[in-house]
Amino acid sequence: MKKKESTLKNMLLSLAIVAGIAGVCLGFVYGLTKDRIDQAAQAKKENALKSVLPAFEKSETLQMDAPDDTRKIEVFKAFNGEELVGVAVSTYTKKGFGGEIDLMVGILPDGTLNKVSVLSMSETPGLGTKMTDPGFYTQFEGKHPDTFKMLVKKDGGDVDAITSATISSRAYCDALSRAYKVFNQVVSNN
Repeated sequence: MKKKESTLKNMLLSLAIVAGIAGVCLGFVYGLTKDRIDQAAQAKKENALKSVLPAFEKSETLQMDAPDDTRKIEVFKAFNGEELVGVAVSTYTKKGFGGEIDLMVGILPDGTLNKVSVLSMSETPGLGTKMTDPGFYTQFEGKHPDTFKMLVKKDGGDVDAITSATISSRAYCDALSRAYKVFNQVVSNN
């Protein structure tokens, strides 16, 4: 069989065929795994909710507008009977070194931060990913944002930044501040 001449037209046609086949394959695999991926994300969110709040019997979910963005923020009000035991805010920041960071922040009814769980992030391994280490995130537990400045010490705040990951530390503080603003909106509406 005679070899086809390598022309721009033949190369573009070959590229288009390969790209089309790859696109169809990716779409098929995505369709097969989408439900499992969604279920895993939901389970991670539910586990984070349980870990950032005190024990609760029931919860109520709200969708709130972010104070400074068009994105919606999910808020979970947790109750024992009729008593509010805490509010969890699924917050985010777009200021991470590796992009967006999603957190679940538990806040007690008096505004004190209870616990924080990282839902997703793409920070630098070994540096920014240290935000998941207890040495970093426990410094926020039991602190009230009205008296604890949610800024790294370099910026005049009270937060000990992660060594060599100041941008990630600032982003974490930004997400916590957003969560506290949303918490104040929820509390003032009641």
